[in-house]
Amino acid sequence: MKRVLIADDDARTRRVLQILAHKMGLACVATAGADEALASFRAERSDLVITDLRMPAKDGIQFLRELRDIDAEVPAIVLTAHGSIPSAVEAMKLGAVDFIQKPFAAAEIRELVAKVIDRDRLDEKKAADYATYIELSKRSIGQRLFDAAVEHVRKAVSLDPARPEAFNLLGVLMEIRHHRPEAQEQYRAALALDPTYEPARLNLRRLTHGKWGEGLALDSEAKPKRGKAS
Repeated sequence: MKRVLIADDDARTRRVLQILAHKMGLACVATAGADEALASFRAERSDLVITDLRMPAKDGIQFLRELRDIDAEVPAIVLTAHGSIPSAVEAMKLGAVDFIQKPFAAAEIRELVAKVIDRDRLDEKKAADYATYIELSKRSIGQRLFDAAVEHVRKAVSLDPARPEAFNLLGVLMEIRHHRPEAQEQYRAALALDPTYEPARLNLRRLTHGKWGEGLALDSEAKPKRGKAS
């Protein structure tokens, strides 16, 4: 049975996530903060970590840093109730490739959890379609294999150069590499394909008008009415 570890100081969110995990057939341990979550993870490793970004004592970024000292590759989903994700590029460097905003719908978190867990089953040698290469790229980001992530997303582009998601993800990877002009170029490429594609618009606006490294919008899950990042 796959095991999920939750770190969130909000008791209601912990309970909702526990119920959803159990309905998905997953074992689940819910903790109220980073230190408790780290102690639990040391005692028994988890297959997935879900952490709030803002927590007392230690925030989600510090939690991820310490978690990576224990396990460099465990996938993590970051929850945020805020309109932007401070230090988003730093979170990505720590392997946090999946973000979801509070309040979230049950179907939304179920779909994301299933997708993240299923990434472990992907066979790189059998990859042959756009969606698989996008997921392989995200898995590589989670493992902090950023060169491999770039290679996978470029393969996705070669298979379907008309979809903006891959160009936006490539822009994110350029940000991780501190290649700001290249990141802007990829976001513009995404918008050239679809001028209404909100994640690329938000990322480009942030780079050209905002503060570097804040408010990352990763994919089509971004909800502009709630803020700048998904």
